[in-house]
Amino acid sequence: MGYEYAVSACLCGKNVRYDGKSKVLSKWKELYDQGKVLLICPEVQGGLSIPREPSEMVGDKIMSRIGVDVTHNFTSGAQEALRMIQEHPSIHTIILKENSPSCGLHYVYDGTFSGTKIEGMGVFARVAIEHGYKVYNEVEAEDIVIG
Repeated sequence: MGYEYAVSACLCGKNVRYDGKSKVLSKWKELYDQGKVLLICPEVQGGLSIPREPSEMVGDKIMSRIGVDVTHNFTSGAQEALRMIQEHPSIHTIILKENSPSCGLHYVYDGTFSGTKIEGMGVFARVAIEHGYKVYNEVEAEDIVIG
């Protein structure tokens, strides 16, 4: 048996978010504890620290709140997360944290650092979909039948 899902590490209780916290969802943490989940965090895998300045999409770049261009960290992290998942052919489904510039599936923050969300897709979410994975955010994942 192998991993069944790849899941944003913050949803499984790992303190990897920009603020050094998590957004744990108990059922995904439980599956992680059972060995069914591969944890990913494209931002950390791209070399960003914990904690770190928040980052948002600004046009075709990703900028930190203090004006540092972190686009390369996000793109290299997306490629590293993809590589990790591809090492486990049993994974077909990925659960990601909405609104993130790496993992947002339907929405991302608008680049003004005002808390405003706009329709858009994060760097890793786009890469995962382009490579044929089923990708859901944490709300949509509530409807996934998990055993």
